Amino acid sequence: MVPPFFLPAFFPAQLFEHFTNCINISRVRVCFVCIHCLQSMATFNFWHLIFQKSRGRSAKAPALDATSPALDATSPALDCKFKINFTKASCATSQKFLTEGQSKSARCDDLESLKKRNCAVTTIENPRGSVNINKNKPVTNRNKDVAEKLKPEQITQIQPQKLTLTLRSGEPQTFELKFKRAEDYPIDLYYLMDLSFSMKDDLENVKNLGTDLMREMQEITSDFRIGFGSFVEKTVMPYISTTPARLINPCTGNQNCTSPFSYKNVLNLTDKGDEFNRLVSQQQISGNLDSPEGGFDAIMQVAVCENQIGWRNVTRLLVFSTDAGFHFAGDGKLGGIVLPNDGRCHLENNMYTMSHYYDYPSIAHLVQKLSDHNIQTIFAVTEEFQPVYKELKNLIPKSAVGTLSSNSSNVIKLIIDAYNSLSSEVILENGRLPDGVSMNYKSICKNGVEGTGDNGRKCSNISIGDEVSFKISIESKKCPSHGKAEIIKIKPLGFTEEVEVVLNFICNCQCAAKGKPNSEMCHEGNGTFECGSCKCNDGRIGRLCECSKDEVRTEDLDANCRKDNGTDICSNTGDCVCGTCECKKREIPTEIYTGKYCECDNFNCDRSNNKLCGGHGRCDCRKCVCDANYTGSACDCSLETATCLAKNGQICNGRGTCDCGSCKCTNPKFQGPTCEICPTCPGVCAEHKDCVQCRGFEAGEKKDTCQDECNYFQLIKVKDLGVTTNCITIHFIWFLCVFSECPAGPDIIPIVAGVVAGIVLIGLALLLIWKLLMIIHDRREFAKFEKEKMNAKWDTVSRVAPERTSPFTLSHISDYDYLSAATLNNEKDKMDRPQG
Repeated sequence: MVPPFFLPAFFPAQLFEHFTNCINISRVRVCFVCIHCLQSMATFNFWHLIFQKSRGRSAKAPALDATSPALDATSPALDCKFKINFTKASCATSQKFLTEGQSKSARCDDLESLKKRNCAVTTIENPRGSVNINKNKPVTNRNKDVAEKLKPEQITQIQPQKLTLTLRSGEPQTFELKFKRAEDYPIDLYYLMDLSFSMKDDLENVKNLGTDLMREMQEITSDFRIGFGSFVEKTVMPYISTTPARLINPCTGNQNCTSPFSYKNVLNLTDKGDEFNRLVSQQQISGNLDSPEGGFDAIMQVAVCENQIGWRNVTRLLVFSTDAGFHFAGDGKLGGIVLPNDGRCHLENNMYTMSHYYDYPSIAHLVQKLSDHNIQTIFAVTEEFQPVYKELKNLIPKSAVGTLSSNSSNVIKLIIDAYNSLSSEVILENGRLPDGVSMNYKSICKNGVEGTGDNGRKCSNISIGDEVSFKISIESKKCPSHGKAEIIKIKPLGFTEEVEVVLNFICNCQCAAKGKPNSEMCHEGNGTFECGSCKCNDGRIGRLCECSKDEVRTEDLDANCRKDNGTDICSNTGDCVCGTCECKKREIPTEIYTGKYCECDNFNCDRSNNKLCGGHGRCDCRKCVCDANYTGSACDCSLETATCLAKNGQICNGRGTCDCGSCKCTNPKFQGPTCEICPTCPGVCAEHKDCVQCRGFEAGEKKDTCQDECNYFQLIKVKDLGVTTNCITIHFIWFLCVFSECPAGPDIIPIVAGVVAGIVLIGLALLLIWKLLMIIHDRREFAKFEKEKMNAKWDTVSRVAPERTSPFTLSHISDYDYLSAATLNNEKDKMDRPQG
């Protein structure tokens, strides 16, 4: 889509459609001519007239008056600037390239298509992008032990240092950056320490840090400087107590503490370790009320106050030592501080004086300032706050976290390890990119390891003397609105060196500067001939500036653009420009309108198999022009006869005609691809009997024309006919027909045997099934019988047993039992006697 700054608010819809002709395309195209799109079109009345036409209103508009500005003949076409910008291609200056009615936007095309359309190579402009190296100092190779010492600005670790890229829209330019970690590179280290009361024992160990750390760092670099600063908290409630006594001594009991402060620069960067020890020994612990400290205020001031701290353009390290968390943006509201941190230096007499006025900085703000000033941060914190600062490390590039012992006794080892970790990794970053410009990185690291995407910006495990490289590709999607060069800075994080990349943009064709004012090419010199077309002077319109807007009326011009006095202007597929149709351009470059009235096109022809002209021709003015051997309205009819040849070499076996590559049988009883099948014929042998007679026995009706009509088959004479029985007897003569069309007769014996065997097998199977069912049924019945028999036996025993029981029972009883029994029997006899 065209950027909005190219189009005035009153841009007409009709011209806008043309304006986008060479923009909304799906493939790369070449701009074949430089043209001027709009020439002083600012009068509302004239645009209103075009709006009426574009909306299909009546053409009865007033003639253009002398005050109306000129409509350039090339208005519907694209400016060469836009073509290069959006379509990635060339411009040409050929004047006699377009056919009648063809839009000037048709000059846009890809390079090969232009050549095929007989465009002279000398008239094609195809500007290409380029990469030029302006400054390329070699990387420094020096030994730490050499007597000569180099200044920081004399040491080079990255090359080249300056490039100029010429970018063409859509065409990326690639260059290579090399980085080599120099030996004996200078280091500045600033130690920023929390002096709240909980760090009292740590301060004692840091007092001798200067000389000890200088001694250790001499193993890495001969040019080392160290500085010291301290911080506590903002000097307002609720962070500290504001009572007069607590402002003097914030500690309780007999502890002697210094007044609270936000940040103090104790020692500028120096190479004197003794001075560090002396000044640090004079420091006293202070105190505050809340646990998080105001360390972010201190980091911001250390980063932005370069002159006060004394930073050089060397490796910059900031050691942040604390045993507590941190305040960040928004926490200042607790103390009534609402103004966001301004990111500026506010040191007076080495003290931060605006802590009560500005809020704490945000993490993002801090990251930006640390990156801008190339400072690498080492967080030396106690074990308790390791998780917090590790999360913070993930947000701050080129930072490290080390575990500080309870009394900071391991601080030197922590600094050395963190420095080695930070210096072994190179991460490239770039400044803000102009609108429409993109960058891609690819790294070639140690041992040939490659990285792309986010990993393409960095290399790890780099030792001193190792060299790595980065391939950087820069691409522009469009020209900047101001048309000026842009500058991009690329640098490795934590290093002060940077690469300057100047971007120039190809936004116009060279032929635009070679225009001929008042050229004879433009109808009596009424325009400037520029890049193959005329840019009309004021008061002139038309392709060649042949019309005067004061002498012609819109009705007269439109009449020349109507075919056969019709109502449609330019067949509704073009625009009438000075009485001449300018055909519209379609989104698909290969689809074009042509003709005097734009009445023709090359895409509205008949289709076959979903292909224009069946894929065997071209569409010319909505009619197919077929290739050789093809015909039909959609070129879907082939004139080839190879597909109609039968095995006997005849077209359709002599029984039909070959139409569009397939046989149409003239005899309705024949069918098949070559009319070889006859389902209703009595037999093929009967059909060929005459030819068999003449070939085998020189007899029959065709014996005189046998050579001409009967040479399409093979005849084999046999003596034994026992094997072959399906032949025909003609006049008591046996002959064998060998034809693929003669079907073999069925073999009766296997068929009958199979039927009989099937019937027998089916019968046996039925008998076996019936027998099996009967056996199962009998067994069930027998089992049922046995069960009923057993039930009957038990029932009989239970009913007759009481009657068969003996009346006598033999028992052994005692005398007592006998008397009792006798007594009971007597009582029973009495009861059994009848009463009365």
